[in-house]
Amino acid sequence: MAMNNQSPSASKMDVFDGLEPEVRERTKKMLMYFIVFAVVMLFAGFTSAYIVSNMGQYWVHVDPTSAFWISNVLLLGSSTSLWFAIKSMRSGKKNNTLVGLGLTLAMGIGFTLSQAEGWKNLSDMGLGWNVTDHESGMQAYRWNNIEAMMEGPAVYGQDYSITRNGEPILFDASKNEFYATKDVLMVRPVTREVARTSNSGGGYLWILMGVHILHLTFGFVYLVINGIRVAKGTIHSNDVVQLQTLSIYWHFMGALWLYLFLFLFFMH
Repeated sequence: MAMNNQSPSASKMDVFDGLEPEVRERTKKMLMYFIVFAVVMLFAGFTSAYIVSNMGQYWVHVDPTSAFWISNVLLLGSSTSLWFAIKSMRSGKKNNTLVGLGLTLAMGIGFTLSQAEGWKNLSDMGLGWNVTDHESGMQAYRWNNIEAMMEGPAVYGQDYSITRNGEPILFDASKNEFYATKDVLMVRPVTREVARTSNSGGGYLWILMGVHILHLTFGFVYLVINGIRVAKGTIHSNDVVQLQTLSIYWHFMGALWLYLFLFLFFMH
């Protein structure tokens, strides 16, 4: 029987082994830039569809809750701690690197939890799945129930507003009725028309934030893997390219969330 003489170390050989250090570093960074470009195109498609869908129908705009502002702080903190980790690794300070990576992971998890809390706040306002009782006695599941927002704790003009073709419609709190923008005397209510119209704005909000969290999960996995590599000594002061590619992805996901935050809550 022929014996397999391949050593365990050879079977686990890095696909980039044998390349010059400069070529290896440049190749790994280029692969990460390709991934970043693919994610950019994905979100560009979503945001373009969001803008096009906005025209010609009633659209709900919500103001960011405190949970989303906390997300921003945690995200900026995680990027800072990752920068500290890479700086420490270049100086050969392994323990400081592990502390920096641990802080990055902790704040990344905190970011995810604050996002979940923000989603819950939006859902409590009626921006999400709602269960209503039908006349037949059966329960009906409705997406973005405007009536739930009107009856809930959200205050029109303060927590949310409804626009059509970019212009906010009017609301009479005493009558609990909506009116067209040009109906300044509030003669003809359009509440039923607003209630019948699907609020696609909330759907896009959840999709964009959900897809962002999904991609951030990949960053968590890569972060943990690199933490293990640092602990084992695979990553050292003379070879930090894997931490650099991690930082490219992590900082990009942070910048992407800040873009989504401004786009969803302020620009559109």
